[in-house]
Amino acid sequence: MQVPAQVEYEKATSVGQALSLLARYAPAGRILAGGHSLIPMMKLRLAQPEVLIDINGIAGLRYISRSGHELRIGALARHADLLSSELAGQHFTILHDAERVIADPVVRQWGTIGGSLCQADPSEDLSAAFAALKGSMIIHGPGGSREVPARAFHTGPYETVVGPAEMLTEIRLPVRRDTGSAYLKVCRRAGDWPIGAAGAAIWLADGRIADVGIGLTAVGAAHFVAAEAEEFLRGQPAGEEAFARAGEIAAAHCNPVADQRGPVEYKRHLVGELTVRVLRLAVRRALGLGSMEPAS
Repeated sequence: MQVPAQVEYEKATSVGQALSLLARYAPAGRILAGGHSLIPMMKLRLAQPEVLIDINGIAGLRYISRSGHELRIGALARHADLLSSELAGQHFTILHDAERVIADPVVRQWGTIGGSLCQADPSEDLSAAFAALKGSMIIHGPGGSREVPARAFHTGPYETVVGPAEMLTEIRLPVRRDTGSAYLKVCRRAGDWPIGAAGAAIWLADGRIADVGIGLTAVGAAHFVAAEAEEFLRGQPAGEEAFARAGEIAAAHCNPVADQRGPVEYKRHLVGELTVRVLRLAVRRALGLGSMEPAS
């Protein structure tokens, strides 16, 4: 039986108290939110914090709301909250697509959005979705708050820009007109980590792609983004020829690793195919041609 190393426990009831505890114990303290990522790593001794700082008692960090031209998601919002949010689904269908294929209902009831992002697992679904949507992260620390683009939040596998005495408190997504988005994932069984996954957000103007975001998961894409494919698509007609070329570019520029889920060439093929499919679906949604549930 695998058990974590001995660890101390503190409970915070405010952001200020959590930051004070993080500063006191840095760099040995770790925030505990849902725990579905951290606890398994502690059992395997891949993570060995000396102090866990439980933030579940902090009121005001569990919300999904709109403020002006932004959708705001509190770091303690659960996956189930995001999946059931009509507001999130109305503006960003990609979020409901992604949440439907994350883990299982039990995990989604307790796992937090902030915890998933801060875990920075290369196979984590929401990181690609938020990167595609070009969101931003609000990080609080001893000196106040700062805003970091979602695309600059992850610095490597299991690493983020959040410092040892800082915490992620909110995710912000810009709400724009003529937007369509989608997320598709291939995995061995329902709720599993992806073999490969892709998300896209498209903003149209007169039948052309005014702007686009493409997020990739589990295939070694830098910052979860297919930047070269995005650059190609801007200004292109929103059609199959452009989608096919973007898929080829995305496949060529990712860096998958062969493992038990498949060889490199298979994963590159998945990237190309999934990129085409999510672009096609995102455009249909932007044009109001039906919600079109993604294929499972």
